[in-house]
Amino acid sequence: MRFIDARMRALTWLLMLGVCFVSGGATCSRRDATLQLPPPPPVLPQTPTLELVTAAVNRTSAIRELSTNTASVDVLSMPALPKLSATINLRKERDFRLKASLPIVMRSGLDMGSNNSLFWFEVPEGMGRLLYFARHDQYRQQLDRAVLPVDPTWVTDALGLVQIDPNQVVAGPVVRPDGKLEIRTVLPMPAGTFQRVCYIDAAAGHVTDQFLYAPAGGPPIAESHASNHQFYVDHNCSLPHTVEFSLTPRAGDPLSMRIDVGIYAVNQILSGDPNLFVMPQGAANAIDLTTLSPGNAAMVAPTHYQVPATYQSEPAGPMPYRGLVR
Repeated sequence: MRFIDARMRALTWLLMLGVCFVSGGATCSRRDATLQLPPPPPVLPQTPTLELVTAAVNRTSAIRELSTNTASVDVLSMPALPKLSATINLRKERDFRLKASLPIVMRSGLDMGSNNSLFWFEVPEGMGRLLYFARHDQYRQQLDRAVLPVDPTWVTDALGLVQIDPNQVVAGPVVRPDGKLEIRTVLPMPAGTFQRVCYIDAAAGHVTDQFLYAPAGGPPIAESHASNHQFYVDHNCSLPHTVEFSLTPRAGDPLSMRIDVGIYAVNQILSGDPNLFVMPQGAANAIDLTTLSPGNAAMVAPTHYQVPATYQSEPAGPMPYRGLVR
């Protein structure tokens, strides 16, 4: 029973970190929110076409790298936890690294990353470290039944780098009651055809909200809400400095968190580490996420790991197009 409880605690960590990038620690006061930035300049006409909207959103293609040493992570669904200081580095398409920690608490740190082959989460476990990992291609094959309902690389989009392929748009742009534009796209994956709804600022042309729906329909399995956008003149696009995430896992309660960023370095990496996007090797135990499911996650024993080297509508349940629950 003690072993099963330990696995359940580890699974809770995993679910919390999959889109939430979280680690635990002692309670302490939470810092103030990031300084509010002036609104970006308008770029869209009053009734824009799909081509104009997608062109405005896709301006972030000019950003290939993002880096910051001034981020903080706040677990909104666990208010007893303090904010964590964090660093974020990413390079398109799949290179990503986030480290968050409480400096005053030993072994409180989270290490989350991705490269072209795989992604990982390393978290504290007792006196050591526990690592979860999976290959991107293998994980996407079972995304409809995986412990995490999304591929963690989805976070890069939520941080402001989402791209909209006009060929995947099935509805929109539609003007919402709140004045934002709404576009629905399909995302074909090996596990089925997912759908994504984006809300877009009708003037500035950046994505403010995203909702991801599973092939089986129902409520969103993941969503993000971006605000406090800064306009980067040299790159002619805007990036959010506050992002809230919400994840509805197949096992456990919904989880939500918030990332605040003070300053971004654009198209440069603030790290000289040659192994920045290499999975860490120091964990005593590791679990391949493709071996886990909501039914057996608590029973899987950790093992020492080796680094692994046209839309057709499906018979899914109704997915709301207007009036999504926020």
